[in-house]
Amino acid sequence: MKKLKQFIIKNKQVKGFTLVEMVIVIAIIAMLILLIVPGLSKQKDRATSKTDEALRTTIETQRQLAEDNGDGTSLEELVKKEYISQKQKERYEKLQQK
Repeated sequence: MKKLKQFIIKNKQVKGFTLVEMVIVIAIIAMLILLIVPGLSKQKDRATSKTDEALRTTIETQRQLAEDNGDGTSLEELVKKEYISQKQKERYEKLQQK
């Protein structure tokens, strides 16, 4: 019985977080998330835009190179002569449909 009383007294001395402290921490985390998430989605849009622009430039450059070498400049011919990959061709066609 004496050991049980000592255990109870010892556990009462252990400090923890109060409910108010936990609510404040959760509120701060929620505010940080609200600030960060919109910035991440804008960053993704900018990265996609830059990637699309780079692909367009690549296709046009490869078309010019093919023309200079006397090869055809259609997308199929560029893929056939390995100026661009099939994946680049497909991505470029999707961009043209937008």
